[in-house]
Amino acid sequence: MTNEQKAIKATYFSIIGNTCLAIIKGFAGFFGNSYALIADAIESSTDIFASFLVLFGIKYSNKPPDENHPYGHGRAEPLITFLVVGFLITSATIIAYESILNIQKPHDLPKSWTLFVLGAIIVWKEYSFHKVMKRSKETKSSALAADAWHHRSDAITSVAAFIGISIALLMGQGYESADDWAALLAAFFILYNSYRIFRPALGEIMDENLNDDLIVEIRKIAKEVEGIIDTEKCFIRKAGMKYHVDLHAIVEATITVKEGHDLAHQLKDRLREEIPEIGHVLIHVEPNTYI
Repeated sequence: MTNEQKAIKATYFSIIGNTCLAIIKGFAGFFGNSYALIADAIESSTDIFASFLVLFGIKYSNKPPDENHPYGHGRAEPLITFLVVGFLITSATIIAYESILNIQKPHDLPKSWTLFVLGAIIVWKEYSFHKVMKRSKETKSSALAADAWHHRSDAITSVAAFIGISIALLMGQGYESADDWAALLAAFFILYNSYRIFRPALGEIMDENLNDDLIVEIRKIAKEVEGIIDTEKCFIRKAGMKYHVDLHAIVEATITVKEGHDLAHQLKDRLREEIPEIGHVLIHVEPNTYI
């Protein structure tokens, strides 16, 4: 299974799971008098649309290079991630606003059975987070990482709702708003997670150096190619699930231009063979007299 297929499969898993949970939370919140659960359902609803965006981003970013996009379409992934972050911030704002309104209104205590619903949701969402995040690390997909953090945000809002409802039920009349305070707290957790998703995607767009481990691996592989003495500069740009590499390779100063050209191609082929996620590779040959 290719990285693209793994990522797409993980996204469909998110879409189906979020759809089922949004329905369950909505009904449980309405009939169980819990705004925290309704807030949870709102977030799950935005998650569904966000997961469709991630699916589109993964498919589009893996389109092959063309005349107008010689480096491929990988930058679509962080752009989609920004949109996903926008949905998270919007849902957090709606939840916070509605929570503040509900805190000021008298309402009935939540039903005790909503705790069982929330307990099951927490377990499922945490499982979903680890499953999708594992796929994100395997495929190097920033959009899939954003989708995974959506699951973690959902788990956090569910934990907050569980605590709020528990307090309201234990303390009784006068503590009905604990449920709403929990939803408000969850909104701030969602905002924090939005930043955690946004930061690496911004680094990808800005070509920030976040790939020290990969640089070490590239240098190690390069020195194993016969004829490559050492490496000098090594720059990496991430675009979607691919890494584009600019590498200066040091060779003997006395070899011919053709020999240097052939060595560069050998090194390029070796890097792509050893590290499949490498996309475009530019090798600049340096004579060792420059050391």
